[in-house]
Amino acid sequence: MKKQEKKLKRIAAITMARNDEFFLGRWIKYYGEQIGLENLYIYLDGTDQVIPKNAGAAHIKKLPHHDMSRAAGDKYRIGLMNDLARELLKKYDIVIGCDCDEFLIVDPKINKSLAEYLSEIKIKNTVSGLGLDVGQNMNSEPTLDANLPILTNREYALLSTRYTKPVVKTVPLDWGSGFHSISGHNFHIDKNLYLLHFGAVDMKMLTCKAAARGADWLAHLRRRGNGTINAVTTLPAHDEKWLSRARTLQKFARPIYALDKPGMFGIKRVVKIPARLKKSNI
Repeated sequence: MKKQEKKLKRIAAITMARNDEFFLGRWIKYYGEQIGLENLYIYLDGTDQVIPKNAGAAHIKKLPHHDMSRAAGDKYRIGLMNDLARELLKKYDIVIGCDCDEFLIVDPKINKSLAEYLSEIKIKNTVSGLGLDVGQNMNSEPTLDANLPILTNREYALLSTRYTKPVVKTVPLDWGSGFHSISGHNFHIDKNLYLLHFGAVDMKMLTCKAAARGADWLAHLRRRGNGTINAVTTLPAHDEKWLSRARTLQKFARPIYALDKPGMFGIKRVVKIPARLKKSNI
């Protein structure tokens, strides 16, 4: 008699994007393959926004764009995401919420899909993956080829407490701005999950975005550079032993100014991305 397969939990993924076709198309492809296009819910910030060609059965809603300060905009967007997640948790077991340049992956050594893994682990309200902020090494890595997976020519990441986010939740607790925390609640870092952030993956892309925002933004970038890119370009790269060390540090360390977020006692480490993580094909 064949062993009965465990039933997958109902999982939705949500995001909000504006003028980010490069990442949004990849976000749709990745999460669509992992949990099904019909379980993706996307808000587009602006009625002028173009729906990605690969959206398929994804649920997409265009909203009027409002010019706001960065802080006000972050608060507005996370409010929309929290409201959406609250509604979806009435029919889904799990909701994944993240920016469109963020990808929650299971370590390929486990040989399970994201849906399979999240369905079998015990989640205490929320769960986080270890944050890996992938950046361009300006000394050795070329401009991204848009026709290839991002990790094809990116080798390094900054171990980032900022991106160890509680992006998975099973109850209608509210995320803080940018999905960085669940206010008033601890976070739980899973040993086999990673959150890959690609916002600093290409300097040319950052320069184009800064130019579109205005001369001051472009001047600031050229004067100070990008923190992640600066780190992966100038700091020595460590092996994957630092992945488990970072999990341990972030489990216990807390910044005094943000006790509901992880810390690393000020330690800054760049790691070489394990080759197996590239199997995610992002």
